[in-house]
Amino acid sequence: MSVAESEESDTPGSLAAELSEVAQTWARSQHRLVVLAARFADSVEWVLAGSPTAAHWLAAEADVEACTAREWIRIGRRLAHLPVTAEAFERAEVSYSKVRTLTRMATTDNEAELVAIALDVAAGELSRSIALWLQQNLTPAELSAHQQRSRSVRWRTEFDGMTVFTLRLTPRVASVLIALLTGLVMKRSQPTTLSGQNASASAWPTVAQQHADAFETLLTDRAGTIDTEVVVHVRGDGCTLDDGSPISDSDVARLVPTSFIRALIHDAEGRPINASGRQRHPTTRQKRVVKDRDQVCVDCGRSDLLVYDHVPAYDDTGHTIVDELVVRCAPCHHRRHER
Repeated sequence: MSVAESEESDTPGSLAAELSEVAQTWARSQHRLVVLAARFADSVEWVLAGSPTAAHWLAAEADVEACTAREWIRIGRRLAHLPVTAEAFERAEVSYSKVRTLTRMATTDNEAELVAIALDVAAGELSRSIALWLQQNLTPAELSAHQQRSRSVRWRTEFDGMTVFTLRLTPRVASVLIALLTGLVMKRSQPTTLSGQNASASAWPTVAQQHADAFETLLTDRAGTIDTEVVVHVRGDGCTLDDGSPISDSDVARLVPTSFIRALIHDAEGRPINASGRQRHPTTRQKRVVKDRDQVCVDCGRSDLLVYDHVPAYDDTGHTIVDELVVRCAPCHHRRHER
């Protein structure tokens, strides 16, 4: 690269423009890739090539895993029956990531509505948005039947000998599992140094490692006496779990015998109902209101190992009210009080 080219590549916005152009070219290539993959799978060319399946030939040619090639074929075949989705994909109005989701749930009857949702939300929010749409447009029996058909557990061994599990669980089962793992993580004491002082935040295992340890405890010790508390947010458009995942009324009813159900009621404007008191520790309702407001640690943004902190301190005010509570993760809370 010449000096002039180097200087040009470092000008403000040049990398963004180049990345945008590459991303658009990639999007158009992905559309053509899945369409050709489906046509290839429905032809006899892979048979004549002596391959056991079309996916195996594609995997060898593109140097990808067979499961990736199978997904290309699945999407391409579904697009042949979803003209609205196919057109939006070809025009790069929806991404490959969104099309993967759409082709799992869209039909000729509902694809226009689902594509409209996809155009309005980010790829990371599409699954939850479609889940909410399904809850509002399917009967409880239809949604429950779909979720039962879709449940699965798969695993594979990776390069370092570790095993990766992929679980598709109904909201009822997932909510209990998440509550159990969270309870086990929060029950554990902080790591300590040889001097007996609390270890710094850097000494903590990662959140993912702590959940893995909790899962091991769940399997080996049967979770001990951990109680599961499942928070259900009740709004005018339906119920959701604490992370925003929709859950049907029938699933909530099935959770009652096995878990503590905490209902957080939202008013007509979507705001959680307030609660206040003079006790030092926040009530369950206060915790739910603050959690729904802050969602994550106000200092670092992490979404687990959360505690409720008085601002200003309880010793100064003598009361506990929602407006003076914030959510902090345990490490940030510890560092704040150290200071």
